[in-house]
Amino acid sequence: MSTDFAAPPAAPAQGPGAPAHCIAKRPDGVYADPAVLGPTLVAAADSIFRGGHYLAGIDYPAFLEVLFSQAGQPAAGAAAPVRIAADIRPFDPARRALYRAVKIGAGRAEYYFEPVWLPDPADPDGAGIPARLDIGEFIADMWLKGIRFGIDVAAVHAAVDSGKADRVTVARRLDPVPGQDARIEEVSDDIHRNDAPRQLANGKLDLHSFQNRFPQIQPGIRLLKKVPLTTGAPGFEMSGTALAAKPGRDLDFNDYAGEGTKVERHPDGEFLVSKQAGFLSVDAASSKISVGAKIVSRDGVSAKTTGNLQLTGDYEEFGEVQEKRVIEGEGITVHGDVFGELVSRGGRILLHANLIGGSARNKRGDIRVLGVASGAILVAENGAIVLERAENCVVSGTRITIAHAINCDVIGDEVHIGQSEGSAVAGRRVTVELALPRKQDESLIYVLRPEGAKLEEVMAAVGARLAQVEQLAARHKAQMEALTGQPDVRRYLTLASRLRKQEISFTPEQARQFQRMAQDVAPALKAIGDVSAKVKQSEADLEQGRKLMADLERQRHDAASVSLVEVRQVQGDTQVRVLGFSPAAGTPYIIAPREIKARLRGPQTGELLFSAAQGSFDWSSEPH
Repeated sequence: MSTDFAAPPAAPAQGPGAPAHCIAKRPDGVYADPAVLGPTLVAAADSIFRGGHYLAGIDYPAFLEVLFSQAGQPAAGAAAPVRIAADIRPFDPARRALYRAVKIGAGRAEYYFEPVWLPDPADPDGAGIPARLDIGEFIADMWLKGIRFGIDVAAVHAAVDSGKADRVTVARRLDPVPGQDARIEEVSDDIHRNDAPRQLANGKLDLHSFQNRFPQIQPGIRLLKKVPLTTGAPGFEMSGTALAAKPGRDLDFNDYAGEGTKVERHPDGEFLVSKQAGFLSVDAASSKISVGAKIVSRDGVSAKTTGNLQLTGDYEEFGEVQEKRVIEGEGITVHGDVFGELVSRGGRILLHANLIGGSARNKRGDIRVLGVASGAILVAENGAIVLERAENCVVSGTRITIAHAINCDVIGDEVHIGQSEGSAVAGRRVTVELALPRKQDESLIYVLRPEGAKLEEVMAAVGARLAQVEQLAARHKAQMEALTGQPDVRRYLTLASRLRKQEISFTPEQARQFQRMAQDVAPALKAIGDVSAKVKQSEADLEQGRKLMADLERQRHDAASVSLVEVRQVQGDTQVRVLGFSPAAGTPYIIAPREIKARLRGPQTGELLFSAAQGSFDWSSEPH
């Protein structure tokens, strides 16, 4: 900035202390070359001031910028010269005597301002002529007194303008600005969860479920950006000595890249990018971000954390699943205790801890509990159930293995129990290593054996019905062929098809002829539509009947298989009975849990095969 201080008369630009080549005086001012090293510029300025000159009309901010901002380094590329003052003038010794000593300490400099007078040549012994301090002279004087940086020009102006005697802080040390640490910024909204209540199809809100608890990510999405560290800004002592800034700490962006993510470097920055489609998960311990087919959660499942979950992929939970919470998905793995409900559409359900008062249901997969199952319901419609210890549970599935069952109701196709205490166990093929009662409850074992109406009769009736439907479908197809075979109808349908495919186009006259043709064949077209609907219905009936026949074939195969039961050791009251079922009614072990309990614990009319308090028992339905 230029000053409005009064300046002494101009002095010649050349002479003792003339500027070096990097600070040049031009007709329009004094310029410094920013391409020169900072220390060289400082030396050139020092040469001017020690040579008895000062910079009149000095632009102090520009002066400091060109001398000290480079921190000892040359400017990059060719830079235009910087105007730092209006002129270089001699510093009159009489005026130099106007400037007093400065007090320096604690990172600042204080100067005592008071009215000043120059000697009056006409009256040497008199009080003198009132004078005014000049900012250019002040800066030159301070330079020679060791203050080369940090002068508060505004404070000096104010003190001089006031004309009062006062001690003023005229310069300060500039403390360095420490650098900022490298940090991570989110650059994708896709990684944010939406914990708002889920909106149902009817517009109502499901307060037990969240909109999007586990975000799904597409490949190639930028997830995070690394903001590099900054080195900070150096400070300066009033002497001009640079004070180094403490740079920020760097971080390794690769530490954040988990499975399914990678670090990419682009001109606009360094990014963590998804490599594949999947669900995003964050490991709180390592801060790694992963994208995979499996959803991984460590927060537990509750009304506050996740709500009920309806997922499209595999799910792994390291926390607890609280009571009344539901997880529905493919494969489900839980490391904590489960008090809620797990529903799998076809993966495996694996519980590393306990299933207490909840349920686990799998339509097309297995269930395994490594801890204790207590007061729970476990159903595997087409899979295996493996339990270490089960207490007061209802268990049904295709293949069931329980090491220790206490007061449980178990029904399946193949059932193997290590130790059964007061449990009711039923299956087509049952093996019990040890059977014993539990308090007042005796051990009940049932072997499932088909009975009731013969499947052949049902299959014969279904077959006869299928034959009728096939004949009816054949008549409808013949009628359709007769209608579509009429020349006028066939020609109209051909033209309509080609017109619809844009293979032909009509002139206005041809279009009118086509409309008249449509009117002529309209009754036949209506009849074709009616017959076509009948053909479709017949085909649907045939498909349904064939599925029913295939199911009956399966049931006949199941009914023909051998039923057997083996109890290797009995210690206490134990009964073994036949439990009949109708193959036409469907799979006997896929029934409601309350029906299982009623069927196994209620009054029994099936054949009693064994009743004793000790011994062993082995039975098979296969004729000997």
